[in-house]
Amino acid sequence: MINTSRGPIVNEDDLAQALNNGRIAGAGLDVLSTEPPPENNPLLKAKNCVITPHMAWATQAARKRLMLVAVNNIKAFIEGQPQNIVN
Repeated sequence: MINTSRGPIVNEDDLAQALNNGRIAGAGLDVLSTEPPPENNPLLKAKNCVITPHMAWATQAARKRLMLVAVNNIKAFIEGQPQNIVN
């Protein structure tokens, strides 16, 4: 089970139980319902559960692309040709 979107969409108690009893083989989570998680969050001790600090996207390459897109969007806007317009 992989969740990189929103923590609250997963019932953490049920997921921990499913991991511990082998119903689910493993979980990779970049988000939790509460961040930072309280010490009693059952996923912190669940079997085969990997939790990243909600920054799994933040590679050097991703950050470089993010800055490049931001700079290009600002330049395009100033030139009267905005990009990535969302209604």
